Amino acid sequence: LRNMELKYLKGRKYLDALCVYFWATSPVLISVFTFVTYVLLGNKLTAATIFTSMALLNMLISPLNAFPWVLNGLMEAWVSLKRIQRLLELPDMDIDTYYTPLPEDNASLAVFVKSGTFDWGIPSSDREKEHGESSVTEESTKFCLSNLSFTVSQLYLINVGNGKSSLLSALLAELNKESGVIVLSDLDRGFGFVTQQPWLQRGTVRDNILFGKSFEHSRYKAVIEACCLMEDFESLPDGDMTGVGEGGATLSGGQRARVALARAVYQDKNIYLLDDILSAVDVNVARLIFHKCITGLLQNKTRILCTHHIQYLLSADMVLVMDNGKITKQGKPAEILTEFDDYLSPSELDMSESGSSHKKVMNEVEVDTLSIDSILEEEECEVGSVQLNVYMSYLRAVGYLLTIAILISILLMQSSKNLTDWWLSYWVSEDSVVPRNHTNSSDFVFDVNDGEDFTYYLIIYAVLAVLNTVFTLFRAFLFAYGGIHAAKNIHERLLNSIIKAKVTFFDVTPVGRILNRFSSDMYAIDDSLPFIMNILLAQFFGLLGTLVITIYGMPWLILILAPLVPIYHWLQDLYRLTSRELKRLSSVTLSPVYSHFNETLMGLSTIRSFRAVTRFKRENEENVEANQKCQYASNAAAQWLGLRLQFIGVAMVTGIGVIAVLQHQFNVADAGMIGLAISYALSVTGLLNGVVNAFTETEKEMIAVERAYQYVDQVEPEKFSAMLAPPYAWPSQGVICFNDVVLKYRDHLAPSLKGISFTTRPAEKLGVVGRTGAGKSSLFMALFRMSELSGGEILIDTVNIAHIGLVDLRSRLAVIPQEPFLFCGTVKENIDPLNEYHDAELFQAIQRCHLTSAVNRLGGLEAQVGHGGRNLSVGQRQLLCLVRAVLHNAKILCIDEATANVDGETDRHIQQTLRTCFQKSTVITIAHRVRTIMDSDRVLVMGDGEILEFDSPDTLLENKESHFSKLWHQECH
Repeated sequence: LRNMELKYLKGRKYLDALCVYFWATSPVLISVFTFVTYVLLGNKLTAATIFTSMALLNMLISPLNAFPWVLNGLMEAWVSLKRIQRLLELPDMDIDTYYTPLPEDNASLAVFVKSGTFDWGIPSSDREKEHGESSVTEESTKFCLSNLSFTVSQLYLINVGNGKSSLLSALLAELNKESGVIVLSDLDRGFGFVTQQPWLQRGTVRDNILFGKSFEHSRYKAVIEACCLMEDFESLPDGDMTGVGEGGATLSGGQRARVALARAVYQDKNIYLLDDILSAVDVNVARLIFHKCITGLLQNKTRILCTHHIQYLLSADMVLVMDNGKITKQGKPAEILTEFDDYLSPSELDMSESGSSHKKVMNEVEVDTLSIDSILEEEECEVGSVQLNVYMSYLRAVGYLLTIAILISILLMQSSKNLTDWWLSYWVSEDSVVPRNHTNSSDFVFDVNDGEDFTYYLIIYAVLAVLNTVFTLFRAFLFAYGGIHAAKNIHERLLNSIIKAKVTFFDVTPVGRILNRFSSDMYAIDDSLPFIMNILLAQFFGLLGTLVITIYGMPWLILILAPLVPIYHWLQDLYRLTSRELKRLSSVTLSPVYSHFNETLMGLSTIRSFRAVTRFKRENEENVEANQKCQYASNAAAQWLGLRLQFIGVAMVTGIGVIAVLQHQFNVADAGMIGLAISYALSVTGLLNGVVNAFTETEKEMIAVERAYQYVDQVEPEKFSAMLAPPYAWPSQGVICFNDVVLKYRDHLAPSLKGISFTTRPAEKLGVVGRTGAGKSSLFMALFRMSELSGGEILIDTVNIAHIGLVDLRSRLAVIPQEPFLFCGTVKENIDPLNEYHDAELFQAIQRCHLTSAVNRLGGLEAQVGHGGRNLSVGQRQLLCLVRAVLHNAKILCIDEATANVDGETDRHIQQTLRTCFQKSTVITIAHRVRTIMDSDRVLVMGDGEILEFDSPDTLLENKESHFSKLWHQECH
């Protein structure tokens, strides 16, 4: 993607180089053509004609050369406006047309849907406008829910099946309604919606639960008790004031789910839509949440619960069974659930709270404002002048040899231009002079048409002009190439530092800050910085050449420049100090805009359902306004400087005129040199102003380089280097040995693993269970070295993994994560990103994972997978991850609660594939449902970062007092 961007950047920069070439050579070329044509037409050149023309041409060149940049700016604005217009023309969510008003005579009705058909596509009318009539058969516009009809008045629970999450989206108006009627009560108040993959904001845990509402202690306490968060608050370093990263970073999956549930419950809505929230927590916690929250605190609310767990549907008033986007059955639980294998009769289901570890009572929650977690720290901002090492870093990115070549070409270009103008003045001074009007001694006529002098002077003049154009051409394209080279190198280093950063960096760094570097700052490095630096060098060398010629022709000019230099320096220092800090503030205040916008997009369905759109719009406007204040102040400071420089310029031009008259009156210099000096002196003011502005603007744009190198130099990378290469075919046995392993994610946090020690057998199937937050996922974090150990060691086949390179280590292991990761691209790119396997091998792996029909429905290996796999069900996403693992055929497979969010059928497919494809591999499975690991060779029971039990499932079950036995009985009885 970056190479594609650089391709267009090169085209633009080389086009800019042509503009710079014409900008720099126009004065010389136009002067040559003008004077030659003027003479060839039979006119006589005079000093007044030559230097007045030069002065006027120099004044005219600037606006003429600005014209292409103005056109470029207008075109960019036009493109941006068209993109914004396309966004604004997209169909809006129209609640008035989506929902049918609730009948006044049926106040007890909560949800009513009749003959409802919904899809993920845009409305057909808009679709035809956008793509034409032939586009209506696109896969994305096919229905996902068809002919739905049901009525909800009290608690309503929905069984697993294709379309359950889509049903909740349809109720929230997140889908397009093709036909039917949908009625919901309390539309203005919104709904308590909890997504299957919890969405949390960056902030404290309490901020996430309150979600903009005022703090009420009694309700807050009741909510966190019902959502089983009390014990978590006591284990977190700052309780409910502990910082949460974007997307819930730093919290376990179960903690994120319960905080999201607490947020919905605290909002006190009348209708609650809960999407499989019990799958993210262990069995005991799930029972407590169901009993205390769903059927307890929310007992007087309308609740629609999507779940795979059949036993929790017995308390429902009705059960709705869905399959392939259609309602296949609905009725009382006793009528519907007897057909399911996992059905448990009411006499077999014990909803007691025995075994609950939640006996602690939370007192008043105190706010410790001095103990804010590092996750909530504001973005760091440099203060003072941009350091020399930042400039040197940019020069290194350009290349020292290329930098020298650019400087030499600019020097040659300016020297040839000044030499061309000097030759013209020399021509005027040395040629034969014939007085035309003796009453006016200041007017001379040159008989340039006589003799060979004309040809001689003209040839030299033309040669110098041609040399100037050649040097200018080299300078323009060398500078363009240097800017592209620097942008490419800086982007590569920045991207490399982010890719190799430790996981903890992403926990504490909002996405907006990273996006700010790659968008706003990289745009400045790609475009703004080379542009303004080009102007700076041109203005500086132009000023240098102009001063040399002007002072040589008008030595008295020093009398004017001497007192003005400290004034210019004072103004420049004052403006630099202000504009530099304003630029830094502008960059820092832009990150919250990106972060808030990203968070809003990720949680848009939750925000809409809670009717919090107005608050988020206000927060976005506040963030934008904070950034615009800096922009406005920066522009005002620039106008302040420009006004003062113009006043100084008027004084300088006046002084130059007086000096010119005095020099001519006393015949201090020849007419040609005086004319050249005057024509140059008139541009000194503009050049001085230009140098001051360009230098300050360059320093401001250098802040983008400064911010990029903050990440390049300061972001701590993972330890990719290896002390030794792994043995051939390592690992061959798959024996994993944890020796007194201690793991901390950040220095000030308590250890997630506390002296863990255990050893697996070759090709052993190991199950790992424990309460949410017990440290189960931390085992995999340590094994994959996502976070370096604070103590102890991990051996795989007797090899210490700390001595192995990260690429070698991670490439020998396979993982199926709790939240399946899919990216935009084809099915083939997702399951074989490195293109290592033939299509036949891919189809074989897909078949072994029972995914053939789903892939065929999508369109085969070349079918597109939506962002995050949105056009696939959660179970299908998890199976695609399983396909990757099957293809990898690693000796060690790690499964992190891969079946927690899938239905029973998908769970069976996964378990069957694991048994057939990984017989000779060591498989470590983290699970919430104990029954999914009952066929494991041994089970590791964890609690609070420690090993509580480690033995075979049968041996642990024989001990009725064991933690595993209690978990098993809680799930099965």
